[in-house]
Amino acid sequence: MDFSASNTLLWNMVLQGGTIALILMAANMLRHNLPIIRKSLMPMAVLGGFLLLALRTTGLVRFNPDLLEMITYHGIALGFIALSLRTSREDSPGKEGAAVKSGALIVSCYALQGIIGLIISLGLAYTLMPGFFKAAGILLPMGYGQGPGQANNIGTVYEGLGFTGGRSFGLAVAAAGYLSACIVGVIYLNILKRRRLISLKQPGEISGSVTVDLFQDENEIPLAESVDKMSIQFALILIAYFLTYWVIRGLSAAAGLLGEGTGGMVSSLLWGFNFIVGSLMAMIIGKVLGGLKKSSVIRRQYQNNYLLSRIAGLAFDLMVIAGIASINLPDLRGLWFPFALFSLSGAFLTLWYLTWICKKIYRGYYYEGLVSMYGMMTGTISSGVLLLRELDPEYQTPAADNLVNGTAVAILFGIPILALIGIAPNSTAAVWTVLGLLVIYLGLLILFMLKAKGKPGATSNFNH
Repeated sequence: MDFSASNTLLWNMVLQGGTIALILMAANMLRHNLPIIRKSLMPMAVLGGFLLLALRTTGLVRFNPDLLEMITYHGIALGFIALSLRTSREDSPGKEGAAVKSGALIVSCYALQGIIGLIISLGLAYTLMPGFFKAAGILLPMGYGQGPGQANNIGTVYEGLGFTGGRSFGLAVAAAGYLSACIVGVIYLNILKRRRLISLKQPGEISGSVTVDLFQDENEIPLAESVDKMSIQFALILIAYFLTYWVIRGLSAAAGLLGEGTGGMVSSLLWGFNFIVGSLMAMIIGKVLGGLKKSSVIRRQYQNNYLLSRIAGLAFDLMVIAGIASINLPDLRGLWFPFALFSLSGAFLTLWYLTWICKKIYRGYYYEGLVSMYGMMTGTISSGVLLLRELDPEYQTPAADNLVNGTAVAILFGIPILALIGIAPNSTAAVWTVLGLLVIYLGLLILFMLKAKGKPGATSNFNH
């Protein structure tokens, strides 16, 4: 085998991985040394993504776009698998009720953003832009609510169905979502401060030692024996993803029996929502390990929540950097006007909706619940936590727990949304049908949240 530089297959991954690492470190230095960036609360991965996008666009750095797309695609699945493998700790009083309400709230935001997006895309298609892809509005909840991973996946599916530039459009919307979380979120916090409705804690950067209680649960496998504990976590994640591949492949083959058109659409959605199947595989593995432990087949707990959270963080950081950096700006030629409408409407109408609904369901910590949910529903969970830290740096309210636990519950509430995503691009009538069903589903979710029993507890045990 040739180990020299002429073997590009051998060295390209190292070179391009090193480039991403350098960009990440540069973004970290900029964030810590430029107050304007630090005060914007922009996550380091988002800044790194914009830096790499600028370098690629100007030709200063050559990067394989296929590799960026692969990182974005696999990053979301690996991150969710790692989170789903974590073991549950003892719940605080009322946490289950708060998680269910928060899960419904998250999916109601998806529905609202889908309604906004479809109204815009249909309006443009019937007026100023007759050739505009009518189902493009679905990319607003994928970009704002789900982030670059799903914006990439569904944008790619829609691009194959006739939306020219759909993938880059979806990723651009996701990038605008991060800016909304950082800019609109921070501006809103300062408006509340000037009105003396809140007081910002300005916690600065939190740093400290990892205690034994934080790192390790009771009766876990040792930190290092014949195999390192980190190796076990990677093994569990890769086994779950291995099973995910074969399950989706089997379901795709079964979908082929529905006919070429329907089967192809179902197959595309299954591969696009690989992270949901991956999460289910991870949960099954967790249940199997728990059952084996109860029956004394194994004596120790294999999952380590701290390490799994760190692996998930790495996967999501790489996904965000690669997703933003892989935007092909020429693909957006002719799409800047709908992009601006999507971005602005999504930012302000999501905030308007949350200011109303959070007052109903997060009594006692309204502003903490509001800003954390806004950060997550325009960016990711990290954006929500960054905004929350300005009000609740010690996580004394249940707001941070609601982000984590609500996301898990949202998978169940989100199943109808997934079905509608597959229906929307089939025809003009299908787009109108999906719009009507989203309105109905949003109404049902709001009614559920207002009527559901169970008040959140007064404290939070969120692990940061």
